[in-house]
Amino acid sequence: MAALVGRSTKQALLRAKPALSNQQATFVTLKSKTSKRVAWFLGSLAVGGGTVVAGALAQPTFASDLVLHPPKFPWSHNGPLQTLDHASIRRGYEVYKQVCAACHSMQYVCYRNLVNVIMTEDEAKAEAEEAMVEDGPNDVGEMFERPGKLSDHFPSPYKNEEQARAANNGAYPPDLSYIVQARHGGEDYIFSLLTGYSDPPAGVKLMDGQHFNAYFPGGAIGMAQALYNEIIEYSDGTPATQSQLAKDVCVFLKWAGEPEHDSRKLYGMRALIILSFLLGVAYYMKRLKWTTVKTRKLAFKPPSYK
Repeated sequence: MAALVGRSTKQALLRAKPALSNQQATFVTLKSKTSKRVAWFLGSLAVGGGTVVAGALAQPTFASDLVLHPPKFPWSHNGPLQTLDHASIRRGYEVYKQVCAACHSMQYVCYRNLVNVIMTEDEAKAEAEEAMVEDGPNDVGEMFERPGKLSDHFPSPYKNEEQARAANNGAYPPDLSYIVQARHGGEDYIFSLLTGYSDPPAGVKLMDGQHFNAYFPGGAIGMAQALYNEIIEYSDGTPATQSQLAKDVCVFLKWAGEPEHDSRKLYGMRALIILSFLLGVAYYMKRLKWTTVKTRKLAFKPPSYK
């Protein structure tokens, strides 16, 4: 029985020989204009949809309805080729020293960081010596105070967190070293917060020691308004309006949290210039290596039966 089935199958294959010899390969391509248009449409739809979804997911969500998003301000250092205004950094340091340093610390900034940025080395040394820094212990095991040095950090107005809370009705003044990077909105938020104090609207009740600021989450902030017109005098004679004070201290805090801001943009531009030259070399090598692969023709040759 098995032999009979084998002979029948062999005869059927021999009869089908002409049909097998006429086989041809069929390849599906997108060479037609309609197919290309459909492919471009689908690709554009995918990219556009992904962009919309990514933008929607990037928007922060706040639990409180009293949060007012700060507006976007035209900072002079926001462009890809723009650098920080060092004159504004110097004025902002004056604002911090005379106003903000009474409550806020900057424990991650040293006096040596000011050298060749807003001061000379001698000016920075004189600035550091004005601050008395606790050091020790000495030979008898006691702590003592000495004039500051370039390697010292900015002194803190309080010895510990408990003392800071006791002096500010339970509120803890945050460290300002990285405050711009730590807050959503960056310098836009800091500027809006410093200039956004107002009387509380109807229906909003504040506790003792609280102040209303629409840009602060919840509206009730423990820090009183610190900046007023002509509260200090700039050493360069710039009019010390409230907006000017807030702008300068924001630029100073931006530099404090990102001192490599200018050099990073400089090195980035140099890298782009070098990579632009290498782009042509890479394109040539790609064409050299892949032109034979991408232009070859594939053909199916059916086996011949004799």
